[in-house]
Amino acid sequence: MNSLLSPSARVRDCLATVERRWRGSRAQRAWQLWLDELRQCLPSGLRHRLGAPPQVQRHRWPFDAARLEAQPGARQVLLLPATLVMTHCLQLPAAAGRDLTAVVGYELDKYTPYPRDHLHYVVRQDGRSGGWLQITLVAIARERLQGILADCAVRGLTPECVDVCAQDGTPLGVDLLPASARPLNPHPGTGRRRVLVAACGVLLITLMAAWVNDRQQRLAAMRDTVHALKAQVAEVQQLRQQLANTQGAADYLSRRKRAQTTLAALLSELTACLPDDTWLDQLEVDAADVSMSGQSARASALIGRAKACRSLENPQFQGVIQPDPDTGKDRFALHARLHQEAADAPHADTP
Repeated sequence: MNSLLSPSARVRDCLATVERRWRGSRAQRAWQLWLDELRQCLPSGLRHRLGAPPQVQRHRWPFDAARLEAQPGARQVLLLPATLVMTHCLQLPAAAGRDLTAVVGYELDKYTPYPRDHLHYVVRQDGRSGGWLQITLVAIARERLQGILADCAVRGLTPECVDVCAQDGTPLGVDLLPASARPLNPHPGTGRRRVLVAACGVLLITLMAAWVNDRQQRLAAMRDTVHALKAQVAEVQQLRQQLANTQGAADYLSRRKRAQTTLAALLSELTACLPDDTWLDQLEVDAADVSMSGQSARASALIGRAKACRSLENPQFQGVIQPDPDTGKDRFALHARLHQEAADAPHADTP
């Protein structure tokens, strides 16, 4: 059926479907509240220039001829009693949400005693539960609706929306007005409202862009802070490593110092180890070696005596033993290595 329609007719049908779903929906009410809040934020002069939202004037059917007065500039809404329409609450699969009007239209004979061609109906989606959609179907006979609209035309009323009044007196938020009966430009302030809506959209996009820019700046600042903290942590780790190295070197030198034999202990041992007929002309002590030279009545026995010293290791003569004609003793030169003790070992001069 839709394939036989012209492209312009298809577009009108799509727009009419979108408008029916939009009118009276929760999204429309939230949008209107948001627009009202934005309008209140504007200066009074600009708010007056943009214009206030059009008033809504509701007329209940059947009319009271004495009270039927259409306010100029107001949106005219016709309210039908629930007894004139057929209302059904349906439950359809979620896949039917792509085109609820067409899906319900194929099965309209299941819910109404009239064929589809004799009815004008609208479908409203109330909610979703799991994989099912909660649907409200509102239908009215075309002849009855045309008669009501003809009566409105006779009384000089051009409704822009045909809603249904529920049992409790509240409108259902549907629109039974056919697309062919809709006025072309029902509101003279539509252009200004479109400008307002466009301005609100631009402000919203600007706000989102400013929010994104602020988030990016905060993220960049956090990254800079993290990089600075990482540099500080690296510097602290480097200083800690230097401190550990310095402390290790100091501990090593302290251990080496404690392990070496003191000069006083070495002289005491040499005095005890060397015989009384031996004296030294020269004594050199460095970090690990001891060199001595002098005269002795029995120089050949000095190696054995030097081995008895705990502070000396591997004593050896340097050169040959030569007799001194003046003293009648042997001149010698002796070299030995200092004994390295453990750091916790007692020294020779320790009692």
